[in-house]
Amino acid sequence: MMPIDIRENLNQVFRKVFSNPSIEIHEAMTAADVKGWDSLSHVVLIFAIEKQFKISFTTKEVNSLKNIGDLIRLTDKKLNHAL
Repeated sequence: MMPIDIRENLNQVFRKVFSNPSIEIHEAMTAADVKGWDSLSHVVLIFAIEKQFKISFTTKEVNSLKNIGDLIRLTDKKLNHAL
């Protein structure tokens, strides 16, 4: 089984959720860096990530995220814990 490229998969989710094919996520990126990233789209984004990776985040985990780097690390942790 090939390892999942978390960053690339997350990038695809961001592009779909924000209807912007030019989004390129990076570790330090935050909601302030993405046009249209508000509280509603944040919920849609989290659900889309959970669906894409077949994982679940707790509210506490989501609230602890400060940037995309945190999201990548949390997603990686969830994926590797599930193996």
